[in-house]
Amino acid sequence: MTSKTWQEPVKSAVDPAKKYTAIIKTGKGDIVCELNASKAPLSVTNFKYLADGGFYNGLTFHRYEPNFVIQGGDPSGNGSGGPGYTIPAEIGLLHKKGALAWARTGDNVNPKRRSSGSQFYIALEPTPFLDNQYTVFGQVIKGMDVAETIRRGDVIKSIEVKAE
Repeated sequence: MTSKTWQEPVKSAVDPAKKYTAIIKTGKGDIVCELNASKAPLSVTNFKYLADGGFYNGLTFHRYEPNFVIQGGDPSGNGSGGPGYTIPAEIGLLHKKGALAWARTGDNVNPKRRSSGSQFYIALEPTPFLDNQYTVFGQVIKGMDVAETIRRGDVIKSIEVKAE
């Protein structure tokens, strides 16, 4: 990660009519996700902003829970870090297998359910008990087999977001 100062994107900068795809490059292969700019425009804007700025380059997946999730995007590497801001919740999409979603702190300290500024997770199985609680902003469309091999400490080489 660079020493760049990160500031919360204050408005959506994505076109909801375009198709956005994220390529999460890992040491084990690529995970390709379709991002939902129409249902989660601020989330897609933020993910693209951080990816384009190189925020994720060299960070690790700091969490692996078998048959549940892999989680990355924390510059501290222990689940407590981020870019220095959170983003508004955009809750509505479901946690299917391969859902790409934002982590967040618990309701007791975060009653508005604001999403982590940078920590994301990929659901390794359907997790309907998380529906209506966390912001899902994408879906794995290729490389779920790669996601299933990710373990704690595996490196995110880079993330690239493309628009079509």
